[in-house]
Amino acid sequence: MKHIIMYSTGIGSWATAKRVIDENGPDNTVLLFCDVKGNNNEPHLGEDPDNYRFLRESADKFGAQLVWLKSPESIWDVYKRVRFLGNSRLAPCSHELKQKPARAWIDANCTPEDTTLYVGIDWTESHRMPAVERNYLPYTCKSPLLEPPYIDKDDMLAACRTWGVEPPRMYADKYPHANCGGFCVRAGQAQFRQLLRLDRDRYLFHEGKEQELREHLDKDVSVLKNRAGATATPLTLRAFRERIDSQPSLFDEDDWGGCGCFVDQEQP
Repeated sequence: MKHIIMYSTGIGSWATAKRVIDENGPDNTVLLFCDVKGNNNEPHLGEDPDNYRFLRESADKFGAQLVWLKSPESIWDVYKRVRFLGNSRLAPCSHELKQKPARAWIDANCTPEDTTLYVGIDWTESHRMPAVERNYLPYTCKSPLLEPPYIDKDDMLAACRTWGVEPPRMYADKYPHANCGGFCVRAGQAQFRQLLRLDRDRYLFHEGKEQELREHLDKDVSVLKNRAGATATPLTLRAFRERIDSQPSLFDEDDWGGCGCFVDQEQP
């Protein structure tokens, strides 16, 4: 039996891999990682550099096969091609750069009869699992973190350190998800405030890319929304930065957004 783990370099996928490998061993296990950097050397695209360190170190320690899929496109290439800017509701980058490449590799290298797929959904997200199972048919898809012993993110981080590998530094920086270097279109105002504070250059890079796409599409679109009034309106990254620079506390501190690259299948 083959065991294919959707390995995002987040701590949930690590904890999933740990349970699967503890039970089945590393020999027939694949850590399937889909990179979102694209074929360029732009340092502000893709994962945080420390995620790539974690990817290599954890794969080496697990002793499992690491399959590293690299798309020629970046997230902004995808948005331009599909003529849609990703946001908290719809993220074509997830579909084009993670879900499609992963499924293509699985279909080319596995069969439903001898393969089980695994995603890093924990007990706080159990409501998402039925849709995940449907999306990956005819393969069997499981999430070991939905089974006891139930652990939270702090437990996972502590276990990883005890195991001997330091988790991605984004967790130490208090990001709820260690994905896309802190720039994720599913994120909320609190995370974008965090990115602006901790990595202003990366924020400014994506701010410029958002403006380029707005001009290319000739539409008033944005990653963020202003929800202060009765109707949500576009809130560009530039406008959000200018607001925070002038009034640092003027953001929704509870709006962190979410993450679901391997589990949500919506398309524009």
